[in-house]
Amino acid sequence: MIDADGYRLNVGFILANRKGEVFWAKRVNQSAWQFPQGGLLEGERTESALFRELKEEIGLADDVVKIIGCTKNWLRYRFPRKMIRDIEPTCIGQKQKWYLLDFCGDDSQFYFNETIKPEFDGWQWVNYWYPLKQVIAFKREVYRKALKELAPMFWKMSSKCNYGKPLQHILYS
Repeated sequence: MIDADGYRLNVGFILANRKGEVFWAKRVNQSAWQFPQGGLLEGERTESALFRELKEEIGLADDVVKIIGCTKNWLRYRFPRKMIRDIEPTCIGQKQKWYLLDFCGDDSQFYFNETIKPEFDGWQWVNYWYPLKQVIAFKREVYRKALKELAPMFWKMSSKCNYGKPLQHILYS
């Protein structure tokens, strides 16, 4: 679903485990890594899209996660010019709501072949701030905003499990 400004409506999610790490996924046949994300279908609510994408992209059922929080506003990024396709309606980027999820399952539950065309073929658990410097450049500012906004919820959740403390200079820079 593309809005009037040319942005595809989308949800992204940051999945946190009980060790205070976040799920980081490798795109199929690429060296690119990212958080899972996906577009909304016509008339679909963001939470419905979140749970659909959770199942489609990484094989998780909604009963193994708990929503901890969501970004207040939509966050946007533009595609580089070479990625914009010459089709109607023109999509110039993504407009996203980001969710922080508490993963209550175990690692054996990840499955990447729910769809005919899987998006990921690898994954790892990483430090909360690690993706910020690793994600492709055009998504970096959205990641910074999402991680910064969701960080207090992550650290509150993590303090209950004794994960550690946030890196203040990154959180507030």
